[in-house]
Amino acid sequence: MKYNWRIIDSVLRDRLDYAGAVLVQGAKWCGKTTSCEQVAKSVLYMADPERRVDYLQFAETNINRLLKGEQPRLIDEWQDAPKLWDAIRFAVDHGDDGSGQFILTGSAVPPRADEISHTGTGRFARIKMRPMSLWESGESSGEVSLGELFGGNSSTTASGIDLSFEDLAFVCCRGGWPQSVGRKGERALITAREYYEGVVESDITRADEIPRNPDRVRRLMRSCARLQGTQSNLAAIRKDLQANDVRTLDEDTIHSYVTALKKIFVIEDMEAWTPALRSKSAIRTSDTRYFSDASIATAAMGLGPGDLMNDLR
Repeated sequence: MKYNWRIIDSVLRDRLDYAGAVLVQGAKWCGKTTSCEQVAKSVLYMADPERRVDYLQFAETNINRLLKGEQPRLIDEWQDAPKLWDAIRFAVDHGDDGSGQFILTGSAVPPRADEISHTGTGRFARIKMRPMSLWESGESSGEVSLGELFGGNSSTTASGIDLSFEDLAFVCCRGGWPQSVGRKGERALITAREYYEGVVESDITRADEIPRNPDRVRRLMRSCARLQGTQSNLAAIRKDLQANDVRTLDEDTIHSYVTALKKIFVIEDMEAWTPALRSKSAIRTSDTRYFSDASIATAAMGLGPGDLMNDLR
């Protein structure tokens, strides 16, 4: 299967040049493992159903066995055995190989942080990976540089690929999921919908091992989709939920749901920004609400390309 170039490829190689280990985190299905496999010389798949029980046992009794292999060694879904973190940090400290020893991928923050005793500062470099951009999927020419625009070069223009409104509506609903890019029609929209269902039914519980009501998760994600691109506070989400929830929900409960979604990289709010370095606006302005991919919002609201075309706002 042909590998699609990703922006993270050069970033990962750069981090491996100076860090003993690199942690790559991001939403499920965004392509972390595939990208890291292009660089790794040996791989440990913690989620391998045939070996998972053995691997977890080794993590408790003989963890160094899991670290043996040609380097850089990829540990995929390392958070399933949080003790790997300290073991890798120790190996980096006491190994003779210097930089580029390990790559870790994770689609969730470890639920049991008490099993990690060291932050990894100075040993681990961190990279956040997201679903594919339109440049990576070949649907943007990449001619317009945001860096140049913010630098004052407003003359930058694009003459390459043109996307119609219909095309934009389609890619918003399809998203940047690698297994959907290149597909046409309804088949291309399935991955985003399946991703959303997985989050609602099980993934949010895996974030911190706290069972959550799927119906409430659906309503919360629908509210977040409605509020996407705004600086709405938790009170706005609470108001949406209370309209269809018999229980009285406080903001702490809603905050726990939102935090769980952030731990599995579903929600990624955008921090406030200002061009003036000493401006108070960046500190006093609320973050803007976003999902890690636009298709999560359309899936949460049950929308397709035609729905977006019928309501361009």
